[in-house]
Amino acid sequence: MSSETVDPTAVEQLLPELIALIIEALNLEVSAAEVDPDAPLYGEGLGLDSIDMLEIALVISKRYGFQMRSDNDDNLKIFASARSLAAHVVQHRTT
Repeated sequence: MSSETVDPTAVEQLLPELIALIIEALNLEVSAAEVDPDAPLYGEGLGLDSIDMLEIALVISKRYGFQMRSDNDDNLKIFASARSLAAHVVQHRTT
């Protein structure tokens, strides 16, 4: 399934759950409403670092039933924003 065929409605429905999961996993002191789904996750935006990204990948793997790989060439695109991460989860989730 290519990124062009991701159901935008499914992405929108997953975003609040995914943002809440990230906030909970990283103990961030922000509310889900404060997170811009199109803001960068890494560096600017939420200001996360590589360790945070590994933690997010782990909780996503557990929650949605697929393995995220650190050597995936698309990781910069996948983790660009909560919205792009949600689109990736929609494409690959098994649970």
